[in-house]
Amino acid sequence: AAGPDRAAGDPPLTARDVELVRAGLAAVEPVADRATAHFYALLFLRHPELRSFFPAAMDAHRDRLFRTLLAVVREIDQPVALRATLAGLGRSHRRYGTLTGHYVVVEECLVQTLARYAGGGWGAEAEQAWRRAYRMISSTMVEAAEEDARTSPPWWQGEIVRHERRTRDVAAITVRPDQAYPFRAGQYAALETPWWPRVWRHYSFACAPRPDGLLTFHVKAVQAGWVSNALVHRAVPGDVLRLGPAAGSMTVDHAAGPDLLCLGGGTGIAPIRALVEEAVEHGAPGRRVEVFYGARRVEELYELDGLRELAARHPWLTVSPVLSGGGPAGGPLPGGGSAGGLLTGELPEVVGRFGPWTGREAVLSGPPAMVRQGVGVLLRTGVPAERIRHDPVGDPAAW
Repeated sequence: AAGPDRAAGDPPLTARDVELVRAGLAAVEPVADRATAHFYALLFLRHPELRSFFPAAMDAHRDRLFRTLLAVVREIDQPVALRATLAGLGRSHRRYGTLTGHYVVVEECLVQTLARYAGGGWGAEAEQAWRRAYRMISSTMVEAAEEDARTSPPWWQGEIVRHERRTRDVAAITVRPDQAYPFRAGQYAALETPWWPRVWRHYSFACAPRPDGLLTFHVKAVQAGWVSNALVHRAVPGDVLRLGPAAGSMTVDHAAGPDLLCLGGGTGIAPIRALVEEAVEHGAPGRRVEVFYGARRVEELYELDGLRELAARHPWLTVSPVLSGGGPAGGPLPGGGSAGGLLTGELPEVVGRFGPWTGREAVLSGPPAMVRQGVGVLLRTGVPAERIRHDPVGDPAAW
């Protein structure tokens, strides 16, 4: 297989190639909806056998295609980051049934789409730059997929064994995979339900690896969220899901390193809970973990009692609930217990009040706006950029 820096027979990308690739994508961005619709129309007209690889409704998939292209092109001159992104995409494409030969098909449809929508800047030089870039991208993805296939299946079957409604719109779903499922606390997996075939959505693990092999996810039903609404309001024990491989780099080395600062908003508390569980099992003596858990309303702090129970048993753990939606700072929690002692304000702002956080390692999980704001606050309050980890801002996608 070709290496990650170039495809077989192609020279490495030059600075001019990078410039042309970025210019072409910038020219297409204002008409991205039409361009991606055209791309898929070409793909399905010329290769109708590929239509079954995709969901019936393509709107969300078209949007994610362009966001993925933007993410890849943004990193195209950053080899380490690009390799990680492309390797993850290559592994995830296995669950769609993607074969090596499909990449050539996609290349032709992509180039013809760019030629139509990239405007006056498109020409032979730009086309060659895009072809070299695409072949570098596809060779890295193929290499990662082939390596992954040597040790892992393309997907797992997982039976729901427990379905607990934690609030009106949030469910904790526990799944038993059909074979050993490797993952780390802080990672996430793509799930497919039987009700929406070929529609995959990403959910973080809400537990650390367990001796019984069970996996738990927290799912919030969102407006127009096909998968989330099915999982919260329709799924029952006995239903079988498909799971893609674990992904994501929001993991922590608990045996070493500085004290840990965690920000979890809404169901973003799920991977934070998993990291705390992992710290209980593997944490280094003397390493402190401080959790700020935010929600708009008291009833949405569904995991607070469980975190407080852990904090009562482990002095190195501190849990601070934060309420941003106004209302009383007390009252009952969804599962019982008290929500007294709440801090008030937007979660990142509250964390900023308690700074500086110099010397800490930080993880953030929650709504994209919270994550973006939180990263800015942490940088301003002394956390180095290389010590900040967070969920992907947006949905990692397939082409």
